[in-house]
Amino acid sequence: MKNKFWLLLAGVMILFVLAACGAKSQETVVKDLDENLSKLKSYKANAKMTLQMGSEPQVYEVEIWHKEPSYYRVNLKNAEKDQSQMILRNDEGVFVLTPALNKSFRFQSSWPQNSSQAYLYESLVQDILEDKEAKYTETEKHYVFETKTRYQNSQMLPHQEIKLNKKDLTPASVKVMDTDRNALVTVEFSDVEFGASFDDDDFDMKKNMTASQLEVPVMASGEDKQFAVKYPLAEIPGVKLADEQVMNTENGKRVVLTFDGEKSYTLVQEKASIMEDGTYPVSISGNPIDLGFTIGAQTESSIRWTHQGVEYLLASSELTPDEMVMVAKSVQGDVVK
Repeated sequence: MKNKFWLLLAGVMILFVLAACGAKSQETVVKDLDENLSKLKSYKANAKMTLQMGSEPQVYEVEIWHKEPSYYRVNLKNAEKDQSQMILRNDEGVFVLTPALNKSFRFQSSWPQNSSQAYLYESLVQDILEDKEAKYTETEKHYVFETKTRYQNSQMLPHQEIKLNKKDLTPASVKVMDTDRNALVTVEFSDVEFGASFDDDDFDMKKNMTASQLEVPVMASGEDKQFAVKYPLAEIPGVKLADEQVMNTENGKRVVLTFDGEKSYTLVQEKASIMEDGTYPVSISGNPIDLGFTIGAQTESSIRWTHQGVEYLLASSELTPDEMVMVAKSVQGDVVK
């Protein structure tokens, strides 16, 4: 009887320990995330973002700052640090800064609301909260969710895998996937600090433009006016390159690619000009659009962006906004016809 008693007691203790250390349910983790987000007033994070949309992977360093109610500072730098771009939001609006070109643009926009942002913690949590069909698993160190995305071009990138650290619910990594679940965008977080402190002017546009140019000096106005023409890798059914024209301009050359078929669009490329004073932003219509490798400006019929010193304009009255984003994201990598 004594042996049976001790065996029974041991079994109860094992069950108790397993219950105490057992896996959390999806509902519990989601509730914890919701509570965590409601209490979060600020954070800083660093991340490495890898894009697999071209023929070669592109790697960017991302520095993220956020302070309630709606202050944001996202600094994107490529691995060689010879180019950078920053998106800011403060009381005056949303700004996109390109220090190498001494350019700054101001949008009257609700960014980053209403769309997924793979490097913003509150956006990732919102994706989890809104997807009632999210898949959930648990590993030794992470809570893992697979959710739908809320991108404007969600047909191209419909899925994402979000890993959260068990210890403090900070983000560990994000994989944004295509319809075949290939990871086209990967974000790996490090140094995430909840409750970070900021100075009053940390989100000031002029201060950030000046500081950025200490790291990435303004290009010389006559520097490298030639550039390699790039072609969209994305295919729109029934649409092909119909014409390519090269024109000489004061700033070098302008290349105009015309695509015709079931839908038509035009892609213009030319060397980007340098503004005289980037601390006075140019107001621009449309909304900032995250193309992964750069931040562009999107209207109903166009997307304009700058990458590696070249300015691009994609214009169409026939492509849908999602199709325009898909085409714009594919204009990178090696020269491809």
